[in-house]
Amino acid sequence: MTTTLKLCQILLLSIVLSACSQSATDSKTTQMPEYSFLKRESGRASFYADKYQGRPTASGELFDQSARTAAHRTLPFGTWLKVINRKNGKSVMVRVNDRGPYIKGRIIDLSKSAFEAIANKRSGVINVTIEILKET
Repeated sequence: MTTTLKLCQILLLSIVLSACSQSATDSKTTQMPEYSFLKRESGRASFYADKYQGRPTASGELFDQSARTAAHRTLPFGTWLKVINRKNGKSVMVRVNDRGPYIKGRIIDLSKSAFEAIANKRSGVINVTIEILKET
């Protein structure tokens, strides 16, 4: 009985270790690809209010404040953008999954996570440059 128990433990351990090594390999294949930019836009950026958390976006995806996503009026869903805070030079990569913003003078709405990566939330609205990216 003891030998059988030890064999089961060894088998279980080898399964767990092989699963760990597989996920490490998978993470390498899902790294963000290299990009170059097609076009730049400059304007004002804001972020989504908390009331939109969990609601469907225009693409059908549920909105998630912790995801690095954005709303743009015309760019295709799935387009990757580099958003650069013009005041401090910080940047964040986001994916378009919604339409908007619908407030005059604003060119992009960011998830709270994306906004906080480049500015203090208390800023509310910031001046940005957007680079529309293409995979190289």
